[in-house]
Amino acid sequence: MIIMADVETVAADQTRKRAPRRQPKADAPRSAASVRPSGLSTSNFDMLFGKYSYDVEIKDPSMRSYINLKRLAYPLTFRSNSKKMFSKREINVVERLMNSLMRGGTGKKVGGHVIRTEGRLQGKKVTVMHIVENAFVIIERKTGTNPVQILVTALENSAPIEDTTRIRQGGTVSTVSVDMSASRRLDIALKNVALASIIGAFRKRKSISEALADELMMAANNDINSYAIKIKNDKDRMARSAR
Repeated sequence: MIIMADVETVAADQTRKRAPRRQPKADAPRSAASVRPSGLSTSNFDMLFGKYSYDVEIKDPSMRSYINLKRLAYPLTFRSNSKKMFSKREINVVERLMNSLMRGGTGKKVGGHVIRTEGRLQGKKVTVMHIVENAFVIIERKTGTNPVQILVTALENSAPIEDTTRIRQGGTVSTVSVDMSASRRLDIALKNVALASIIGAFRKRKSISEALADELMMAANNDINSYAIKIKNDKDRMARSAR
């Protein structure tokens, strides 16, 4: 009798209509103000790290189309449009500097070349963002100038104008000088500035933020002690000799 009662109870539960579940409400699309990082007000949301203005002067007319100064407090776009042609033009120049630092490397040289296949910065975007922010704090404290302006001026000064390539004419191979596009000029400048900061902090008491700040200030002043300026002068010298 007990077994029959249990079977009837289970059958009654199965035939009982269940109440429809409530569907969760769709989240409304969030505006830029709703995703604003904590600690940033509306007035400084369009300033780099909430402190530095993007209103800077770009003197090189050929690089104005490639030095992107999109007003982002924390430039982090994850290269969402990386498959598009010339997509690098749409990326903030500060984020491109961070990406160059994430290329990695320890600063160790083998055969005159810097080993860049390992290092502690590969893929660590937030760590690199703190490095750049600390470097900008050092630049502002030492120069009293907007660090974004120092960065733009350093990239303009360290971007080479000419390069060399090898061509074959008949059975001879010769080296000739060629003009360099503005996109490649900016790529080389960013790579050399990032590489200089990694080398400057390798086996030294200087932190990578201090090395980056020193490199940017020297490059902005056209100092010959700057690694990026040295590479630029070497490329221009070789291009002049190959004319």
